[in-house]
Amino acid sequence: MKHVVFKDRVKLYVRAGDGGNGCASFRREKFIPRGGPDGGDGGDGGSVVLRCDANEDSLLPLYYQPHQRAEHGQSGMGSQRNGRCGEDCVAKVPLGTVVTDAETGDFVGELLTDGDELVVAKGGRGGIGNIHFKSSTNQSPHQFTEGKPGEECNLWLELKLVADIGLVGYPNAGKSTLLSRLTHAHPKIAPYPFTTINPIIGTMEYANFNRLRIADIPGLIDGAHEGVGLGHQFLRHIERSHFLLFVIDMAGTDDRNPSDDFLHLREELRLHREELASTPYMVVANKMDSPGSDVLLKEFQARTKEKVYPISAELGEGLEPVREHLYNHFFDSSRAQGLDD
Repeated sequence: MKHVVFKDRVKLYVRAGDGGNGCASFRREKFIPRGGPDGGDGGDGGSVVLRCDANEDSLLPLYYQPHQRAEHGQSGMGSQRNGRCGEDCVAKVPLGTVVTDAETGDFVGELLTDGDELVVAKGGRGGIGNIHFKSSTNQSPHQFTEGKPGEECNLWLELKLVADIGLVGYPNAGKSTLLSRLTHAHPKIAPYPFTTINPIIGTMEYANFNRLRIADIPGLIDGAHEGVGLGHQFLRHIERSHFLLFVIDMAGTDDRNPSDDFLHLREELRLHREELASTPYMVVANKMDSPGSDVLLKEFQARTKEKVYPISAELGEGLEPVREHLYNHFFDSSRAQGLDD
């Protein structure tokens, strides 16, 4: 049996609660023969609400619970007692969840920050009791109204991870190893391509308690924007990254050319979405402990004119300048002042 550990797209059936019916009742007490109408109102049905939770990182729970139903409202009762409102059904979703109507494809909403809520199916209004129909010409009304049905619909939920930094690179470039060195994440690491088959989020912490969320995006290959390879499924996760960190295999594994790798990755991102071409980025040259990497690094710099940070993720060498550059980009005082203005 296949074990599903990550889901970033699920179909959800949601059903809000119906409103309770109003009550047609008359006051009956021993010494009050003509007490009049006293039917209470029905309670409103519960709504289905999606709530953004920073502790969630996958749509997996909703994959196993695709039916989300809220509670019906209670019907009204005599003695002017209103029915209890139905409880809302609250489903937790990760940051970056996009909701669309499964039937029409229309955009419903998105949840980007912790605590955001989106009502995707509103509960029905409760009916009113006969006490509301009392008048000088209708002193014994038997009228009441029934509760309204709750909304129901089919939805697609799609996750686009919200991360400060997205790791981008070809398979086996060392992204998972780098993530494990920079954060407390423990991705699967092995010496073969496509070790990472789903995005993994890690948090990099600094001594002053500042934090950055880093997403390891599964390796892209040429043609990913057209659906080639594994990476095309996860290109959308890069869209919400505020900064890209290109991890280039400077060992030239499998006779690859590091310069070609970098230029092709940049083009794949641009073809997927033009805006990604202007996303801030940095380049790290990984596997600098490998023979011949110095020569390939010089060729890379001469051809691309990029500033490169040489590292060996495997040995944990050269990582501090990378951490410092990321800190300066996100937290330095001059940039923070510019954002405040």
